[in-house]
Amino acid sequence: MIRRPSRKTLIAVLVVLAAGVAAWLLAPRPPAVRGTPLGLFTTLPLYWNEAADISAMLDPAAEKHWARGLIEERRDLRPLDVLSPEALAPFADMLIAQPRALAPAENVALDDWVRAGGHVLLFADPLLTQHSGFALGDRRRPMDVALLSPILNRWGLSLDIDEAQPEGEREAQLLGGPFPVDEAGRLALVATAPDAPASCRLLEGGLAADCAIGQGHALIVADAALLDSEGAGSGEREAALSRLLAAAYARD
Repeated sequence: MIRRPSRKTLIAVLVVLAAGVAAWLLAPRPPAVRGTPLGLFTTLPLYWNEAADISAMLDPAAEKHWARGLIEERRDLRPLDVLSPEALAPFADMLIAQPRALAPAENVALDDWVRAGGHVLLFADPLLTQHSGFALGDRRRPMDVALLSPILNRWGLSLDIDEAQPEGEREAQLLGGPFPVDEAGRLALVATAPDAPASCRLLEGGLAADCAIGQGHALIVADAALLDSEGAGSGEREAALSRLLAAAYARD
């Protein structure tokens, strides 16, 4: 004959089970798996510190750039030194911010990669206002002027300085929210070659352009003040960058 457990026994079992559930809930969890890798190509000190030598540049104790911290919460950020078919192949998405002048082969590689389905968020500032500890002409200094006419023209855009804007940092609007700019550029539409069609629409009077290029997509911003390292801790800057990332890498 099977005896029913006593009420005291049932209570004891329930206590043990509750303790086990509580321990499971409180146990440390492995970090969430971040999304697919995001390639980074830039002269700005986003990934490495601006420093005079390699050891200082790679110093793990140095404060991480706020934008890198935000991006790495959701993506595996991987810096690139060159744009080539081999270097771009592992990535579906790229972040290019105030890059050095591209070699002809790099322009071709980037264009081919986007037309094959790549998505790129590109910051191209015609007059960078970020402070740098390095003098003009120093190779370690971020590019003061975006020299990207070949690739922008191929995508149906030209880039100039907006002479009519007020001096100093100001708040613009982009993608439905506030966006800090300083001496921003202005994008305009130009004709594309018949064998390289692209369809761009200007945003906020040319502050940015949203382009469908082949099977891919490019979101180009004509200012890089958003990525100023002095903007650390600014919720407005973080929200603006989050909107750009979401818009640049969205897929239907």
